[in-house]
Amino acid sequence: MDNKKIITDIKNEAKTFFVDASGCHDWSHIERVHNLSQKIGKEENADLDILKLASYLHDIARKQEMEVKGTFCHAEKGAEMALNLLKKYNLNNDVINNVVHCISTHRYRNNKKPETIEACVLYDSDKLDSIGAVGIARTFLFAGNAASGKMYTGNEKEIVKTGKDYSYTNEDSGYLEYEVKLKHIKNKMLTETGKKVAKERHDFMKIYFSQFFNEIEGKK
Repeated sequence: MDNKKIITDIKNEAKTFFVDASGCHDWSHIERVHNLSQKIGKEENADLDILKLASYLHDIARKQEMEVKGTFCHAEKGAEMALNLLKKYNLNNDVINNVVHCISTHRYRNNKKPETIEACVLYDSDKLDSIGAVGIARTFLFAGNAASGKMYTGNEKEIVKTGKDYSYTNEDSGYLEYEVKLKHIKNKMLTETGKKVAKERHDFMKIYFSQFFNEIEGKK
């Protein structure tokens, strides 16, 4: 595929789904995932145009999901929306199918596995934006906008033991997301490049939350 205009047109259409979106999943998140996917994609010999389209479209249903407190999966819904959108453009079926597959398998909390190198790269790029300095900021934004509004509750470690999903509930918090998801991301990377980036971001989070609780407890 070599059509810069189509990619630009799809990018501009994708932007319309992020008007007034929460800062944790706004267009700046899309730009970061795009930039990471291009960096990782080059290292992993992936199709960079496929990754452009997939990164622009992967969260087009996220705003809707947040509005209804997670009653549907934004990855599944987004894949359906992306399929309808992509059919309007002069793209071959292999391109469309790969992009849709990337979107449907990018979510951490579902059982669909990426099966193309492009899907693996998108998955890693999206997950990497949820860890490290930016990831911590985003998780507190999410808790403030879509869940309890709390930085921490003090119940996080007990909640994790139950195995229940407390997303979008009053028990949710920025720190709970770290315990449930963020500290496990490093071991979920699918590409060698993603694994290298994840280690540095993971190490930063450990330092951050150590300091976080030292300050809460008045130790530092």
